[in-house]
Amino acid sequence: MTTHLIVPVAVMAALSALSACSSPPAEQSGDATAKPTAASGLAIETAVAREVENVPLGSAPGTIVLPPEARVAVTAPFSGAAVRVYVIEGQQVSRGDALALVRASEPVQIRGELARAQSAANLAEARAKRLSQLAEEGVIALARADEAAAELEQARASVAELSRLVSLGGVGPDGTMTLRAPIAGRLAHVGVETGGGIDALAAPFVIEAAGAYQVELQLPEQMARKVRPGMAVEIALAGGESEAAPVGGRIIAVAPSIDPVNRSVMARASIGAAPGIIAGRNVSVTILGQGSGIAVPDASVTRIDAKDHVFVRKASDKQGGWEKRAVEILARSGGEAVIAEGLAAGDVVAASSIAELKAANAE
Repeated sequence: MTTHLIVPVAVMAALSALSACSSPPAEQSGDATAKPTAASGLAIETAVAREVENVPLGSAPGTIVLPPEARVAVTAPFSGAAVRVYVIEGQQVSRGDALALVRASEPVQIRGELARAQSAANLAEARAKRLSQLAEEGVIALARADEAAAELEQARASVAELSRLVSLGGVGPDGTMTLRAPIAGRLAHVGVETGGGIDALAAPFVIEAAGAYQVELQLPEQMARKVRPGMAVEIALAGGESEAAPVGGRIIAVAPSIDPVNRSVMARASIGAAPGIIAGRNVSVTILGQGSGIAVPDASVTRIDAKDHVFVRKASDKQGGWEKRAVEILARSGGEAVIAEGLAAGDVVAASSIAELKAANAE
């Protein structure tokens, strides 16, 4: 009986000692403010740093515009009246399409002058031949033959000039001419109606070429320092078209000075035609850098002592400890921060509980 009673007592003593050894340190000391470390049970979300190419430098507002060479003015070679107008403003036209039929009185007068100039040239040619022959025979002085030859050249020049004027705009014998589209595009301006007058110094039609557009950008001063011609851009269309794929383009010019009013730098990018690309439309433009960087969630970055830091899991710490590490931010876009220096691909960073880790580090 004695032997059977001793065994349970020994077991109870061992269990009591084991329970005392496994008690949490905070409970033994009575300290209820344990530091927020991995051992305290913080649920810290993590993210793996990854390498990215064509780093987004940021976004800037822009306005779609037409290139300077995209607009072509259609003018009449002579002043006259619009007998018929074939197009309306906003209409798409192809190269060579008729825009208007114009009648002018000046071409009729020029045709009469051309007929007289041709007759005078014929007479000058006959006289020059006759005097040249007489000069060769010694009947007259050679100077008189030279004068006749010069008059012939002058008459021929007048005929050539008048012939060129007659051929302008395909003017017919009755003074009518058809104005045609020199390029394909959209009629941005129609400034004449049937029966209205047309001035040779004004443009009754303006055509905007299709297929090429540009974007005027307002770059923040800090971003403008990194933007260079040749960098790629992506244009996101505003107004509920977020599902559409972004339109690509490229920076073609960056202004050398800052606008003193809005403290921004003007830049211009070229883009191609795409659904939704319309001159005058406001868009958001993302500028893509030409280098690479390390991307982490933007929430992982915090400011400590006026510098950007992230908390990186210690690879040598089996308990999952964290160390703060200073980093240099290259760009922020789309909820991510791109790191230029301070991180390597594959590093595990904290993506939540940053304030707790920051407070624990401060203590």
